[in-house]
Amino acid sequence: MTSPARPNILVVVVDDVRFDDLGFAGHPFVRTPNFDRVAMEGIRFSNAFAPIPLCSPNRACILTGQYAHTHGITDNRDRSAQSHKLATFPLVLQRIGYDTAFIGKWHMGLDDMPRPGFNEWLSFSGQGKYHNPEMNHNGESCTLRGYATDILSERAAEFIRRERDRAFLVYLSHKAVHPNLFQDADGSIRSIPADGGFTPPDRLKRLYEKEPIRRRPNAYSFGEGKPALQRQLSGVPPLGPSTGTPDHVIRNRLRILTAADEAFGTVLDALEETGQIDDTLVVLTSDHGYFYGEHGLNEERRLAYEESIRVPLAMRWPRLIAAGAESGCFALSVDIAPTVLELAGAGPHPASHGRSLVPLLAGAAPADWRRSVLIEYFSDAVWPRMVNMGYQAVRTERWKYIRYVDIEAMDELYDLEADPYEIRNMFEDSNLDGRKAELAAELDRLLGETEAPRR
Repeated sequence: MTSPARPNILVVVVDDVRFDDLGFAGHPFVRTPNFDRVAMEGIRFSNAFAPIPLCSPNRACILTGQYAHTHGITDNRDRSAQSHKLATFPLVLQRIGYDTAFIGKWHMGLDDMPRPGFNEWLSFSGQGKYHNPEMNHNGESCTLRGYATDILSERAAEFIRRERDRAFLVYLSHKAVHPNLFQDADGSIRSIPADGGFTPPDRLKRLYEKEPIRRRPNAYSFGEGKPALQRQLSGVPPLGPSTGTPDHVIRNRLRILTAADEAFGTVLDALEETGQIDDTLVVLTSDHGYFYGEHGLNEERRLAYEESIRVPLAMRWPRLIAAGAESGCFALSVDIAPTVLELAGAGPHPASHGRSLVPLLAGAAPADWRRSVLIEYFSDAVWPRMVNMGYQAVRTERWKYIRYVDIEAMDELYDLEADPYEIRNMFEDSNLDGRKAELAAELDRLLGETEAPRR
């Protein structure tokens, strides 16, 4: 293989993986040695956030470097036609000569046809399925035998092994750790299997069977002091011990995560065996987090609490990044596109809301680095508890302010230094009126910076 003058790019997006799910983030028993290698031999961002904690919108954030209010993928409905028009960073890389591949879950629409910007395309319609998935390979339908996570990683490894005289991009986008669900065009879920839809491969079905599931302290608070979560809605049970995520679901999710890690090992092997491991920027992240019963929540991951908005983010490229580096600076999913484009020599990303992380990769922390992040969510009717719960939120190092835009008098304020688990909503504390005004002004500033309408 010819060593490229600019790095190969490997972006790995794992679905629904929260910030503390992986071994390198301190999980007490999960086995993720291959994912951990990216962080241990590169840099880990300990304060990385999804600017919108929902699958389709944040996947578009990663690809475009833009907030959802600009790229327009604001929910999980069938936005197939719109997603063919996204201005993605792979399009730019393809134009400057990269050999580009998309392998896995697109999920911005139900259409599985190839999107612009990719020389190689392997994807499935909608959510796909774990076993023997029906897929679209470069415009042709096919059924591939095996477990989807293994298939996707094997195809990524095969693409990496091809002879070429130019740099490549592999965008490996997993279905894992998402459940098997059947989705209609309006985004609604037609049915949920009795096991929750989390289907590990047979080889891992007993893994972690005896490991105790430890709960965060907020798994024993059930929305007290949170008026939006205390609403009485038809057909929606009040939050309590029975509404959170059961132990067996958490174990199955972690088994699926370990399967994804095992499969990722074949991708790293391909890079090693072709002599390209140190010529490749590896980016590992997720589209958003997931609740393990915190506040009594399960599938309602769309909320602005830490378990939902914080994501893993690690990068490895020894040409620039020192092994074992860690950054506590705020990083966002929208930062990935400008970072990749800068390292590829494509110049600045003028339409991006994100910032290139290159200074942080090199070990510097610019004095003007962001001190707050904007999180947004647009109401949909897929999960009944989330009806009319659109919000705009600002998160600083110490404070979080959540402004609900579709319901009145239900805003939330948290002092993350004193209350890291967001149990006590302090919005009604009159002693904090000045703080609330400061945070509201900062939120409006961030909305103005990204040309988002204040709602």
